[in-house]
Amino acid sequence: MRRRDFITLVGGAAAARPFAAYAQQAAMPVIGFLHSATPDGIADQLRGFRQGLKDSGYIEGEAVAVVYRWAENRPDRLPELAADLVRRQVAVIATAGHDAALAAKAATSTIPMLFIAGFDPVQLGLVASLARPGGNATGANILFSEVVTKRLELLRELVPGASRIAVLVSPANAATTTVTLRDAEAAARTMGLQIHVLNADTSREIDAALATFLRERPDALFVSAAPFFSDRRVQLAQLAARHMVPATYATRHFVEVGGLMSYGANLTDAFRQIGVYVGRILKGAKPSDLPVVQSAKLELIINASTARMLDLTVSDELLATADEVIE
Repeated sequence: MRRRDFITLVGGAAAARPFAAYAQQAAMPVIGFLHSATPDGIADQLRGFRQGLKDSGYIEGEAVAVVYRWAENRPDRLPELAADLVRRQVAVIATAGHDAALAAKAATSTIPMLFIAGFDPVQLGLVASLARPGGNATGANILFSEVVTKRLELLRELVPGASRIAVLVSPANAATTTVTLRDAEAAARTMGLQIHVLNADTSREIDAALATFLRERPDALFVSAAPFFSDRRVQLAQLAARHMVPATYATRHFVEVGGLMSYGANLTDAFRQIGVYVGRILKGAKPSDLPVVQSAKLELIINASTARMLDLTVSDELLATADEVIE
């Protein structure tokens, strides 16, 4: 072979490699991922999602690509972001939060869609039934609304003298706020508690809400489930600690950064299940044939160090009930 021919062949092979890599990447199925908040607040959940994909035989960047869209705590942006994923003709859309799920549901009736919803997905109109979803959607129900009463009971058990409870909600998350306040007020009447509502949709409003709390001095704080609050969990936990406020949260991620107590579904496991379902759909399963997963495990997490700092005694019964005690 002449030297010039050899150089041409080598050069052609070198040029072909990136093209082949591009062709391989272009051939990957593409998942759309839609979330109402930011990636900062759900790092653990994303690891769960990717583990679920891996369990199904799909490793992000190798066998599947993921296009992420974040609403940055602006729910009004979700329809636009969902429409963008539809225009990209992604193979499946994974969503977290009922607002994101409803936006995706409105954007397409054909692209398979997975959701993580804190409310009954049948009542939300996402599926026809839990066992037989029908249509193009299925997912997981993490039961945020169902545990409001239990969270209040656990808070009262940890702070026995509490009679006035402040409930912090995010008005931008309208459905969550409505259900949380409805259930909290009903439970409070039964338990003989007074409820005071605090609103916050920005970091500055969180500071203002805590300032109101300090002026009125309720006995404890109930933080509603909301993607924005998850993003600001360090700020919330630190403010509560600084001002000696006993507080309960919806997920363990608050307690891991110094919050007092949480009770709710394991979100990382819910995201893992969604990753598994995405993998099954990529292999040919239909959302209508995949039943909605109900959170099988609700976990109570207590930060014993924070309890001691707040001069609270955690009873032996509560310690025995806890799924994890952080020291």
